[in-house]
Amino acid sequence: MVAGLLLGTSCTADGPADPVAKSPAAKAPAGGAHPDPVEATAAAPAAPPAELPGLGPRTRATIGPDTHQVVLVTGEGEDSNRSRVRLYERHPEHGWRPVADEWAARNGHKGWAERHVRGDLRTPIGTYRLTDAGGKLANPGTALPYDRNRGVLYTARGTNFEDKPKAGALDYVVAINYNRVAGHPPYDFSRPMGAGRGGGIWFHVSHDGGTEGCVGLPRGRMKELLRKLKPAAQPVTVMGPAETLAR
Repeated sequence: MVAGLLLGTSCTADGPADPVAKSPAAKAPAGGAHPDPVEATAAAPAAPPAELPGLGPRTRATIGPDTHQVVLVTGEGEDSNRSRVRLYERHPEHGWRPVADEWAARNGHKGWAERHVRGDLRTPIGTYRLTDAGGKLANPGTALPYDRNRGVLYTARGTNFEDKPKAGALDYVVAINYNRVAGHPPYDFSRPMGAGRGGGIWFHVSHDGGTEGCVGLPRGRMKELLRKLKPAAQPVTVMGPAETLAR
């Protein structure tokens, strides 16, 4: 909103002298000097609402007007499995602002894919809703629907691509709505685009290595993310390598 100009005024006598004596307040200053006119001033325009950093117009257009939380995942490169994550909320006047520190993360072992397919070991690029959560452990305080299963559904076995154990990686998860049905538990095998396009893409606890397509966060950060996500804010994740998100 651009503020209007506040124009000052100058009062000087240009007509014949008033025969009535002027009051002291109306007299000119000593020496005959006249007061300087008040300079016209303009209020500084308000700063435009802040945009999400690093996003170009095509990417920004994928975020709907009803979304007020974004988990921004910015990859280091198309073939890199290292990325950074930050949670933003939209303020009605000031725009997007961070509500958490930046977190280190690991994405797909082979990087990113604009067209993810099953088994490519890449994380799908895009903007996806976050509607459902779960894990092997009890709800740490999220307002998202939380599906706890102490059995095999949230049990990670074996080692990752760097020979580090994956145990505990599924203690806490947030489903990323890529090729899945919103409102179902994360471990649901519905695949609207077909099984060949993969699925089961989640935020989960990091096992210190590249993933099969998910985004891994340190355990404490994963719990923080769960606690901060608000269903009423219709949260989404926007994720991809930096050069792609900048389009």
